[in-house]
Amino acid sequence: MYKQQLIDTANSLVADDKGLLAMDESTPTCHKRFEKLGIPQTQEYRFAYRSLIATTPGLSESISGAILYDETIRQQTSDGTPLVSVLMNCGIIPGIKVDAGAKALAGHPGEKVTEGLDGLRDRLAEYAQLGARFAKWRAVITIGPGLPTPGCYAANAHGLARYAALCQEAGLVPIVEPEVLMDGKHTLARCFEVTEEALQTVFQQLYQQRVLLEGMILKPNMIVPGLDCPNQESVEEVAAATIECFEHTVPAAVPGVAFLSGGQSSELASARLNAMNVKYKSQVPWALAFSFARAIQQPAMELWAGKAENTEAAQKALYHRAKCNREARRGEYDPQIDAVDAS
Repeated sequence: MYKQQLIDTANSLVADDKGLLAMDESTPTCHKRFEKLGIPQTQEYRFAYRSLIATTPGLSESISGAILYDETIRQQTSDGTPLVSVLMNCGIIPGIKVDAGAKALAGHPGEKVTEGLDGLRDRLAEYAQLGARFAKWRAVITIGPGLPTPGCYAANAHGLARYAALCQEAGLVPIVEPEVLMDGKHTLARCFEVTEEALQTVFQQLYQQRVLLEGMILKPNMIVPGLDCPNQESVEEVAAATIECFEHTVPAAVPGVAFLSGGQSSELASARLNAMNVKYKSQVPWALAFSFARAIQQPAMELWAGKAENTEAAQKALYHRAKCNREARRGEYDPQIDAVDAS
């Protein structure tokens, strides 16, 4: 029923060298980041910060869609305008995080599975009525001694596929996010192996659940060494490994690959995305886009620090980081200019 709508929305999310802004942090995660910066951990300040993002002038020049949290999609400005409408009025497509978080996977010490399928059909229908046009579900894969296990791959891939099928039934484009975590000492080669296996398993399940590949977006990790690995490959080597892995695993029917930042610094995430687009943009069948949270938000949050008088400066920083990533999609990102502009 929604086939063409899904295809059109998916294509819109990766069109014009734009990308997604993830502003869907759960309340505990948001409070954790606020606490580090001395920002009061209250509903009032959460709303103030998310309003700051939604009202940033010119944000839609670089951002096609914003992923919201359940609290945010229901909020209104002081004049009664829903935040969803604020985003839509400036040309940003609203989306919604729908998973219930990664919980311990029974029988698999050290591994997690994402929950939230119970009642999801009804929640998706409500979110569609509230204005959402796409949704997001994150699964996490940990690399460690003996990890990940086949059971972890299978459980998370099945959950992602069932979520995606339910989204499309409701007319929402699923953002499918299997994240291989950066934590640890593993090498780039090990990240490649695990990501390849994870993506193969995910797409097998998507096929089995009859998910329309043209009406979804993949949100994966880049192929990077662990944060504690002594050998940190160059930007170009990361780009080459990432493209090779995805050429092995991601069907051409998928319209876009919107990378997560996964704990990378803002500048490094942009530089790696840029390297991919410089060399491979014309060679791959999918758009090489971004779906960043901290890599776009963090400088703005630090500048804002919970103070209304800092709002304009924070919005300029947010606009700047979003613009950097649009330039990276074009293969035109210059880290030196970025450093000058941000100072």
